[in-house]
Amino acid sequence: MKNHADVIIVGTGAAGLFCALKLPQHLRIIMITKDEAENSDSFLAQGGICMLKSPEDYKSYYEDTMKAGHYQNDPQAVSVMINSSPHIIDELVHYGVDFRREGSAFAFTREGAHSTPRILFHDDVTGREITSKLLEQVKTRKNIEFHEFTTMIDLICENNRCSGIIARSKTGDTFPLYAENIVLATGGLGGLFRYSTNYPHITGDALGIAIRHGIAVKNINYIQIHPTTLYSQKPGRSFLISESVRGEGGILLNAKGERFVNELLPRDLLTEAIEKQKAIDHKEYVRLSVVHLGAEAIKGRFPNIYRHCLEEGYDMTREPIPVTPAQHYFMGGIEVDLDSRTSFKNLYAVGETSCNGVHGANRLASNSLLESLVFAERAARHIAAEPRRSMAFGLRAPSILPAPEVVPDYKSLILEEIKREDTHFYEQWCNN
Repeated sequence: MKNHADVIIVGTGAAGLFCALKLPQHLRIIMITKDEAENSDSFLAQGGICMLKSPEDYKSYYEDTMKAGHYQNDPQAVSVMINSSPHIIDELVHYGVDFRREGSAFAFTREGAHSTPRILFHDDVTGREITSKLLEQVKTRKNIEFHEFTTMIDLICENNRCSGIIARSKTGDTFPLYAENIVLATGGLGGLFRYSTNYPHITGDALGIAIRHGIAVKNINYIQIHPTTLYSQKPGRSFLISESVRGEGGILLNAKGERFVNELLPRDLLTEAIEKQKAIDHKEYVRLSVVHLGAEAIKGRFPNIYRHCLEEGYDMTREPIPVTPAQHYFMGGIEVDLDSRTSFKNLYAVGETSCNGVHGANRLASNSLLESLVFAERAARHIAAEPRRSMAFGLRAPSILPAPEVVPDYKSLILEEIKREDTHFYEQWCNN
């Protein structure tokens, strides 16, 4: 591996991959990821990706996004995301993404807190469909150097400017990588939680490093708990029961078999209702039923969820399944502008790593993939428009931290910040 490039992208989820594809092909790009390339949270996304179907839907889509975010969203970011969605979908189709269709037209579904169906999907594995097609494209690009099992453990920064990263290989070797621009796309922080739908290696690396260097972060306590994951006593990642299951008519039942809530409430409000019902029932779960939809519809629309539930001993075509909330998404992150620029020069952040304010205090269902792609492309455009500089920055790599000390240090930095911002949330969800 050469130790310099025009652009370094840390992370191989949807945001990192799309950013790489949108950069000019004369630029030399190094992409690293701390696990296998496919093991990103983008790959796990089930539900779908939103799209503005027509100009008439703009007002409704905007209001749904703002309301779900408790009107703490950045209005300009929301507008940019919504108006960019048709172009983003066109690009995905160009890259081979296969969305469900009804004849020649797109098929749209509806999810919680949406006032109308506007979500495109590929069965119940939309994230896998999108991310795998983007990854295929990236691997064909001769200007992109790709390294798995390579972890960023620090940034090379001086005077509020970034010129590279410190990386660690699978064998434990540490080394500097230099670039004119660095894009952080390391995902969220679910690996810090006992119960999360995220991969356990997604531990907020970039966020912890940003805090350490004094790079601006924002809304660090805005952490989304998804209301419905499959209840299991097995260790490991919580299996998501997609929002779309409720969007297609799934109903939530208490211990008496009674419906107790509007299933299409925003995620934070529905989580609160489920936690309250669990306490009333003295149970660790409530139940979600789709039996009334019929076996054919369930298997056709949710084949992956159906198979997983069978493996866990539940036939969702015949019985309600046990569900419980778990950490799912991070609305906060490294503060960025509409071009995904951080407070440090030459440093960008995209996807769940970043916070441009588009989601406010609570993300609307199926806005995450869209937001990641919209602002990843904007980062790529801004990098491409920047004048080229000499690589002779004069910045040298700092002393390398001993590998065993790095991740625990960043984890504690993040958790302390969450606790400082929201003690109640920390005690309920982080202190376990």
